[in-house]
Amino acid sequence: MANYSFDQYIKKAMKYDFLSNYYKYSDPSRHIAYYEKHLYYVQQAILAGKNAQGSRIAKPMARIFHASPDAPSVDIYLNGRRIIRNLTYKQETDYLPLGDPGRYTISIYPAGQTEKPLLTKSFTFEGNQKYTVAAVNNLNQLELLFIYDDSKVPDGETKMRFIHLSPDAPAVDIAARGGDVIFSDVTFKEITKYLGLSPMFVQLDVRIAGTDDVVLSIPPLSLRPNRAYTVYAVGYAQGNPALEALISQDR
Repeated sequence: MANYSFDQYIKKAMKYDFLSNYYKYSDPSRHIAYYEKHLYYVQQAILAGKNAQGSRIAKPMARIFHASPDAPSVDIYLNGRRIIRNLTYKQETDYLPLGDPGRYTISIYPAGQTEKPLLTKSFTFEGNQKYTVAAVNNLNQLELLFIYDDSKVPDGETKMRFIHLSPDAPAVDIAARGGDVIFSDVTFKEITKYLGLSPMFVQLDVRIAGTDDVVLSIPPLSLRPNRAYTVYAVGYAQGNPALEALISQDR
């Protein structure tokens, strides 16, 4: 198999994605075969991007997180090319290489549709940097939150941060269960700084800011050495889908 650049792998992935959709109903076997080729070339593009990280200016990496509780499944386009298909609420992708540093346009469409995007936003991605691009807020107020990730941790230590992504929840405190507040007065869309910690087992509660009223108990979390963690609060404080915590590693 020839070795291609990131852009060449993406072009091949797009080709087989088109063929897969073309044969979706007329020839299921071809549909599956072409879709497998599409997935193969997407994976090769990811590897090609990672291999390029050894260059003097590493290429930016980004993952996409669907955190809009009432939004449908979506397709993600980067500079007019679809890179993610059928991303559902609470799903977060792996980090994807973006190519050279610079300004990129991200468009979000309802899955399988291309007529009118739900949202289009441009952002400058810097080299040697990882990002989480989160689709947040209610569908009628959909927006993208660009989050700088930092997976660097002193050897043998760990760290954690909290991001408030519940559209109707008030400001909150994050506290050790039955103990002290770790992050205080965190408002919607706020991203706390990372808190450096020793590896440990933690049990955390989300409280209404300034009170002892617990609105969410975060599942027990084992913070392992040499890892960075992000805790998201997503969903609705009043309504469905209900408020819950999601844990992500910033690898």
